[in-house]
Amino acid sequence: MTTVVVTVAVIALFAALSPPLPVVHGFGGSATTIAVAYRSATVCGVVAGQWTRRIQCWRNGQVIDIQPQVSFDYIAGGRDNFCALRSGGLILLCWDSNFVPKRVYNNKMTPLRDLSMGDDQICAITNGTGSALCWRISSRSPDGSDHFRSISSGLGFSCGVLTNTHKVVCWGGNRAMADQIQSLFVNVSMSSIIVGGSHACGLTLTGLVVCKGSNESAQLAVPFNSAPFEYSGLALGANHSCAIRSSNGSVVCWGGNGEFSSSATEGIFFESIVAGFNFTCGLTTSNLSVICWGPGWPGGYNVSSLPLPKILPGPCVQSTCSDCGIYPESQSLCSGSGNLCRPCTSPVPAAPPASPPPLVPQPTVTPAPASPSKALSKGLLAFGIVGSVGAVSCICTIFYCLWAGGFCGNKKIHNSVQPTVTGSNSNAGQGSFTSPLSRSSTIRRQGSRAMRRQRSGTSSKHADRAEEFSFSDLAAATNNFSAENKIGAGSFGVVYRGKLWDGREVAIKRGETGHKTKKFQEKETAFDSELAFLSRLHHKHLVRLVGYCEDREERLLVYEYMKNGALYDHLHDKNNVEKRSSVVNSWKMRIKISLDAARGIEYLHNYAVPPIIHRDIKSSNILLDANWTARVSDFGLSLMGPESDKDYRPTKAAGTVGYIDPEYYGLNVLTSKSDVYGLGVVLLELLTGKRAIFKTGENGGAPMSVVDYAVPAIVAGEIGKILDPRVGPPEVNEAEAVELVAYTALHCVNLEGKDRPTMTDIVANLERALALCSDSHGSISSGSIISIGSD
Repeated sequence: MTTVVVTVAVIALFAALSPPLPVVHGFGGSATTIAVAYRSATVCGVVAGQWTRRIQCWRNGQVIDIQPQVSFDYIAGGRDNFCALRSGGLILLCWDSNFVPKRVYNNKMTPLRDLSMGDDQICAITNGTGSALCWRISSRSPDGSDHFRSISSGLGFSCGVLTNTHKVVCWGGNRAMADQIQSLFVNVSMSSIIVGGSHACGLTLTGLVVCKGSNESAQLAVPFNSAPFEYSGLALGANHSCAIRSSNGSVVCWGGNGEFSSSATEGIFFESIVAGFNFTCGLTTSNLSVICWGPGWPGGYNVSSLPLPKILPGPCVQSTCSDCGIYPESQSLCSGSGNLCRPCTSPVPAAPPASPPPLVPQPTVTPAPASPSKALSKGLLAFGIVGSVGAVSCICTIFYCLWAGGFCGNKKIHNSVQPTVTGSNSNAGQGSFTSPLSRSSTIRRQGSRAMRRQRSGTSSKHADRAEEFSFSDLAAATNNFSAENKIGAGSFGVVYRGKLWDGREVAIKRGETGHKTKKFQEKETAFDSELAFLSRLHHKHLVRLVGYCEDREERLLVYEYMKNGALYDHLHDKNNVEKRSSVVNSWKMRIKISLDAARGIEYLHNYAVPPIIHRDIKSSNILLDANWTARVSDFGLSLMGPESDKDYRPTKAAGTVGYIDPEYYGLNVLTSKSDVYGLGVVLLELLTGKRAIFKTGENGGAPMSVVDYAVPAIVAGEIGKILDPRVGPPEVNEAEAVELVAYTALHCVNLEGKDRPTMTDIVANLERALALCSDSHGSISSGSIISIGSD
């Protein structure tokens, strides 16, 4: 414990003495005034010397004005789009490849800063709190309790440096790469991190450049013998890295298989640089013009000067720039509105503390030769630090002992056979709308998994909680299984509405009758499967099993009755398709239904023991109770899953056309990601109102999958074109939520399971989407839905 405290104390002390680090730019741009959309080689910048700090872009020899009447602070670019923060950071706007704007964020109470954009994902840091907000990613964003000093985005993942611990945290759709980069930096204290294609670089607390990740093109080969704080800026592409020398502003590049020669920019000095996929652009010191070069640039290896006006070398801010001073000609560059702060490029001495901490003498900074008195001072300093740490350790130990003695003696151990779920999965009331899970609650859920495995045990086929009914009782409850009581069909039979002798309304699934043929054996297997699973699964988003009946060849299951039927009927039944007043025809309700279903599936994957793969997730198997709470049903095809997605289960594919996982169908490889694909199709149904497989014409036509219909529009950023017209355009506070659901669905239906998010990621995204529907701090929509000029 003493070692840990010493390490933390030393890191904290060193951090206090470290200088503010220079601005650094990652793949696609991060917190800068120049950006590139790399696929179209579009370069944009914030114009200097004007009262309105507008944006101008260059593409294919043309200069395009962007929102000429609006001032901007930061700009960032990705694959096809670029985004910018309006002055003050209260509104975030993005433009597609055709320069059509859409508003991504609008919150007058929480301004943003440090904008970052990679492939598609967008991230920014909230000013003041330092928490990160992200859009257009499929997996969980950083927890709201995390506070960042810098962030950066690359190809499918983003990373940031935590303010307090200086540790690197990564997230995004490419979870494998994010986890790899984060693990490589786990033992390094950083002050900044810059993300590229499959690697990341950053500055340590001592000002050294460190790169981690793939090194296929020598992109990690930092120039040998680099001195502390030698570089004032970094920019990373797909497989190359560049940096600005602090001493003179020249640029050094490495990686890219040697194609990024420094001779191309010899004699040119830069204020900032930003990287595209396989090229680099920079803002020159001499006249604040933009030049670009590299193998992927239209001009090739020769430097191209773009006909853009003078670009700001940094944001004009309302600050005195006390850290490193004001940039030369700040007044004229900012046109008298704010100050342009000079970037810090060398160590800045920390201000002395108001009062010296007890027992720790202040270190001597006089550059005199070593002497006995100085050696004594160093000894006292070391003794003081160790003494302080020892005192703190003793106090912590005493508190721990008191806590353990006071609580451990009264600790209760629950020995329930049925697993329980903490957090929102079990505690949220019906119809309640919960905020996203915190990281601590996620850790509690993951950490308790082993405990649940120990105590849940196994269940026999005839569980204690499942009642056994006689066939005559169930026949009487359904009026002898009359056609009027038929309400649907399941995996092995027909479902009837019934009323038991004690007044309980139930749904009774009766297996098809017949001789012991293959059909009967399939019915028997499905019956056994549902009974075995549902008798031990108890969760508010799973349909509850009431009982069963085995009478000769009759096999029946009795469920609680779902008053509002199947989601499929509300979306696609002919009697409902024209109804615009349905409860389901609101974006908030559709997102709530998707979240309910996702929570049920997450329970199967993460908390059932052993895990369960449903294998038939579809809208007709998502039922709605009297309170419109969604529940997953029909476990006739379910199988016990592997302990992890790496433990593939080769098995004959089963499921429903339009929902079945292509990887499972083609390769007979089953993992929990097969359920993720099915849920992705359901999310697309909820967004579009289309069936999983539908006819393209009003009077027939070629069949088309909702995946093929919706995915291209989502990728192109044209979500408004595919939304269900019965619901209508999203309100301002719903638009961001709808787009978040769309991007989540997009990643759920990836062809390969390894590229799909986990159910925990999906639940986190849908929780955030539902929270967005309940407040007004964000909006995403096409320009036709939300007018930019209205702000």
